[in-house]
Formats: sequence, C-alpha cells, structure tokens
Amino acid sequence: MSDPDTPQANGVTDLEATRPPSEGEGQPVAIGPYRLLRKIGEGGMGEVWLADQTRPVQRQVAVKVIKAGMDTAQVVARFEAERQALAMMDHPAIAKVFDGGSTPEGRPYFVMEYVRGEPITDYCDRMTLPLRDRLDLFANLCDGVQHAHQKGVIHRDLKPSNVLVAVTDDRATPRIIDFGIAKAAARRLTDSPFFTEVGGFVGTPEYMSPEQADPSELDVDTRTDVYSLGVILYELLVGTLPHDREALRAGGIEHARRVLFDEDPRKPSTRVDRVATAVAGKRRLPPTKLVQAVRGDLDWITLKALERDRTRRYATANALALDVRRHLAYEPVSAGPPSTRYKVGKFVRRHVVGVASGVAAIVGLLVFTAVLAFQAERLAVERDRANQEAATATQVTQFLISLFNVSDPGEARGNSLTAREVLDKGAERLDQTLRDQPLVRVRLATTIGTVYTNLGLYSAAQPLLERALDVSRAAAGADHPDTVEAMNALAAVFWYRRDYARAIELYQQVLDARRKTLGESHRSTLVAKFDLSSAYQGTMRLPEAERLLRATLEAQRTTLGADDPDTLQSLNNLQALYFRMKRYDEALPIANEVLERETIKFGADHPRVLLDTHNLGAVYLELRQLGLAETLLLRALNGRRSVLGRHHERTLTSWERYARVLEEKGDADAARDAYRGILAEINGDTQVPYPSISRRVLERLVKLAEGRPSSAEVSEWRRKLDALVTAGIERN
Repeated sequence: MSDPDTPQANGVTDLEATRPPSEGEGQPVAIGPYRLLRKIGEGGMGEVWLADQTRPVQRQVAVKVIKAGMDTAQVVARFEAERQALAMMDHPAIAKVFDGGSTPEGRPYFVMEYVRGEPITDYCDRMTLPLRDRLDLFANLCDGVQHAHQKGVIHRDLKPSNVLVAVTDDRATPRIIDFGIAKAAARRLTDSPFFTEVGGFVGTPEYMSPEQADPSELDVDTRTDVYSLGVILYELLVGTLPHDREALRAGGIEHARRVLFDEDPRKPSTRVDRVATAVAGKRRLPPTKLVQAVRGDLDWITLKALERDRTRRYATANALALDVRRHLAYEPVSAGPPSTRYKVGKFVRRHVVGVASGVAAIVGLLVFTAVLAFQAERLAVERDRANQEAATATQVTQFLISLFNVSDPGEARGNSLTAREVLDKGAERLDQTLRDQPLVRVRLATTIGTVYTNLGLYSAAQPLLERALDVSRAAAGADHPDTVEAMNALAAVFWYRRDYARAIELYQQVLDARRKTLGESHRSTLVAKFDLSSAYQGTMRLPEAERLLRATLEAQRTTLGADDPDTLQSLNNLQALYFRMKRYDEALPIANEVLERETIKFGADHPRVLLDTHNLGAVYLELRQLGLAETLLLRALNGRRSVLGRHHERTLTSWERYARVLEEKGDADAARDAYRGILAEINGDTQVPYPSISRRVLERLVKLAEGRPSSAEVSEWRRKLDALVTAGIERN
C-alpha cells in the first residue's frame, strides 16, 4: 500500500530542506548541466532535487534520481516506465519531462518541470473556492487525464497529492505528477520483464478502483482512473472520502478489497454531517445550501464515476468532464439517478443463496413495488415539467396574441399600427401580464430590446434591457444564461450609442460568465471576446483590441472553420480595426476576402454583405481609388435603403460616405445635395436623431460653404453645429 496523502512537490513528499551531497565542502553535486541545490522530496524508489539548469537554457528544474541501493531491476523498470510515460505527453495539466540519463554511478535520472504547487484539495480549501470554481478546476484535471489515456497511459495512482495546483498569471491550473506506477494501455512503457507485478496491490486504497484491487484482474483499463477521479470529486465537493480512510486500512489488504467490492458509497450530499459548518465554510456556503447544491446532478455524476461495475462507469475521463461542464452550463447531465431496479438486482446477485432458499417471492414483490414507485416518481417529475412548459408556452402565446389584436376593430379603432407601435405595445404590457413569470418576461424583453437595437431605436431598447437585466439577476443570478443574454443585449446598445466604457464593463462580465459556464473555446465565449475587442476599438485601445481579436480569430478558425459566420465576422472586424489605425493597405485584401466569402454564403442583399460592400468602398475612398469607391458605396446605399429603410443609421452612414466620394471627385453641388438629404432624413424622424452623423454632415456643409456668400441656410448650419459641439457630441 502507498502512504496516505501528504503535501507534495513533483511527485514526492515535501521534506524539510535537505543539504545536497558534496564533492567538496560547500560544492553541490552536478549531473551534466544540472546543479543540485537541495532535496525537495523523497519517495519509495527515488529522490527529487531542486536544481539549476545551466545550459542550453537557464531555469530551475526538478531532477528525480533513483535512491542509492534501490537500483534493482524491478525499481529501474518502474523508473524507466515513469520517465517514458511522462515523455510521451504534452498537456498543460501534466508535468513536462525535459531530459533524462544516468549519473556517473549509473543511477538513472530524469529532469522534469519544477511545479510550485499544492494538492488540489488543499488549494481549494485554502482559497475557500466555491463549488463552481472547484468543478471548473476538476474538469481541467479530467482533460489532462484524457490526454494521458489518448497516449496509451493509465496513471493508476490519481489522488490529491499527485494533482498539484500551480497559479500562473492569476489562473489556477492542475498539474498531474508521479506516473511511477503508470501502465501502458496501448504500448509497452518499458521492455523490462520485471515491471508488472501479478497479485501485487499497487496504488492508494482510498482512491483505488475495485478492479485495481483485484489480484486476479490483469485487464485494468482507463476506467480505473475514472474511478479515482470520482473519489477526488467526492472529496472536493464535501471534504470527505467515499470510504472512511481509517476503516479501510484497519483490516489490511483483504478487508480493503472486500469494502471496495461489496460496499456502495453513500451520496456525497448525505455526508455533510458533524463537520458540516467547517466544510461548507470552505465552499462559501451554509451547510443546508451545500447539501442543496450537491444533491441531484453532482450526486449522480459522482456516483456514476464511482460505480463498482466499470461497465456502468463513465467510459472516459472526457465523458466525466462533459457532464461536469453540462452541470455548470445548466444543461441536463447524462448521469441519471441510479435506478431502483439496478440496486435490487445487485442485492440479489450478492445474496443469491439466501434468496433462492426461501425469499424469492418477497424479493420479487419488492422489485415490482420498487419499479412501480420509481416509475410513478419519474412520471410525476415528467408530468410536472410538461405542465410547467405548457404553462410557459401558454403565457407566451397569450402575450403574443394580445400584441396582434390590432386587426380587431375594437382594439385598433380603425387605425393601422406599425411594427414599431406593436413593439411599443408589447414593451408596455410585459410588466403587467407576466408579473409572476420573471424569466419569461426577461426573455421576451431581451428579444424586443434586441429588435429595437436592430432597428436603430437605441433610446427605446436601453431602459427595457436594463429592467430585464435587473429582473434576471434577482430571479436567477448573475451567471444564469438569461441574465448573460440580457447583459449582452444591453452592452450592444451601449456600443451603438458609443458609450464604450459601459459597453466594455458589460462585455467583460459576459465573457467572464461564459468562460465559467461554457469554457474558453465555446462559440459563445469567442463571440464575447469579439464583442469586447470591438468595444476596445471605440475607446482607441487599439493594440489591446488587435491582440484580443487576432487570438479570437485564430481560435475560431481552429474550432469553427474559416467559413463559419462568426469567423468571417471577426475577419471583417480585423479589417475595420486596420481601417481605424489607417493601415489601409492591410485592410484592403481582408475587406475583399470577406465580401467575396460572405456574398457566396449569404447572398448580395444580406445586411452583412451590404456592410462588407460599404467597408470595401470606404477603404478604396481612403486609398483615393474613387471610381471603385463610388460604385461600391452607391451599391451599399441602395441596398440598405431597400433592406434596412431610409432612416436606419447604417443607411445614413453609407449615404454620408457616398457624399464624401462626390466631394473628393470635385462635384461640390452633388455632394451638398447629398448632405442636405441626410439632414432632411434625420430631421424628419425625431425619434432617431443620430447626433454624431449630424455633426459630421454639418461640418462638411460648413466647409463646402467656405469662400461663398453667406446665406440663412449656412447660418443655420453653423448654429446647429455650434450646439452639437457645445453638447459634447463626438464625430466618431
């Protein structure tokens, strides 16, 4: 048996700093380019030394050397296996091997990354991490174990002291160490015949799977590590082990095997007992809340990983990680509650003689009753869920019907309502008709607010989305998907209104929430990075925007593909960034590529393609290729008038840019007429003032009037321009 868990560094127990062996007084031993500084740990077969590497790079490393006198064929074989296992792997969650060889005395050694960390359970407790952060760290650990399995390596001794948490750039990362008893699943780690021990008890009993404890079981596969991960998860959740450590070890090897084979662990939520206050406090919850948080999904996930029958266990570490991440994302998990039929079946198999001798009828009745009870409970849950969904659907349907009662003469009173008026009517009725359904109200408000935004009606969208965000935070919490969607929609309003400081604040919160619940590479997380980069551009944080956008674009190309709409949108934003930075020669090929790809994908009249057409025309304008600029901007203007309407901000922006082309070509009269037309459109719709566009247009008109006789019209332009400047309206 291995020793109980103790704090570790690079795979061995931390000891008090030990003086290195000496060649002469005060001179540390050197092994090749490695100067041993002090012993930082010692295990059964090896010693680990902190060392300075002097060439070809200078850094601190950990050197693991077989102990003097321990270099038997069997120990050397295990040592070679550990070195080979680590050398095959390259993953952030696994300590790296840099080098290996033999000392002048012939003792094998290898050089690995020096991990400054502490066991995962100690780190989580010391930092009082809440359950969500613990689960995120655990899912990353599963990713590292999955990588080892893909390389054909089974660890066979996963436990907290072999999973150190290192903090880099304020981000905690698990590092798996000590592959000393690893087994090759797909290839031999060593050619030595002494490596495999038949009948040996290899591993740590508290974290060992039943099949690993079976001396007759030679076919131990990757699911043994899944079981060990389940034990670690159990401990991270409720601060205790599935089987009591002292009781497991007190009766010796045979007793430990019997417990692992015959006793099912209790649900984690039932283990928050007399130490509940201390355990719950380290998870920032009162005991009752901790029980509620673990009960259900986390009970099921943990017990599925700890199934004694490995065919019912998670098939891979990745499957376990996926279920954990589904729980974090408020999605259904694949691990359902253990069925009553299965529990009773296991009981019958364990007590087959007694059952056969006289209680078969009773057991049959119990099985029948249990199955009926389970199915009745399941039907009740499904019935309640269906009733809730039906009630929600009815609420939404009734709400939508009420909005379109405009065809009823009694409602419309002979008038025809516009789409804008229908939206306004819906926004007014939300609080009245859905007072008892806050999340339904939030979803509808977010949808209506987004439609307002797409129509350019930002002053109508903002208060509606602000209320939706407040309601969702109070009803569901800051990380709930409905809250995040409302926050994202409100950030878009601030972006369009050029309130970039508030847009950045909200987009950063959206990004943090999606990282927690969905992961770094999820499509929605990458969209949040794109949005944040766009907001950075608005505050002229251009280098920061470029770094974030390039990283996002690379991740989208890898995970989504080069022609995915999100990837193309990021590519379009990159050319817009170069345009803002006046790097027009770099913007031009990107703008051409985006227009070509999106035209094929969406068609020539799609709003995205019209945006691409406008952007390419703007680049040609800055490069003084006025013929191409005029053709493209006129095409964008006509398309936007047809698709978005004459009053939309983007339509007016294309018209303004087209007027600039006319001005640059020397056709001052045509340019003046275009600018007048833009002002007429803006002044004709008092609900869409667009002050930034007004300022830019008035500046151009005043400039075109220089050197000409003054008139009442020019005086009015100057007066309006002075008012906008005084009000602090920026050109953008």
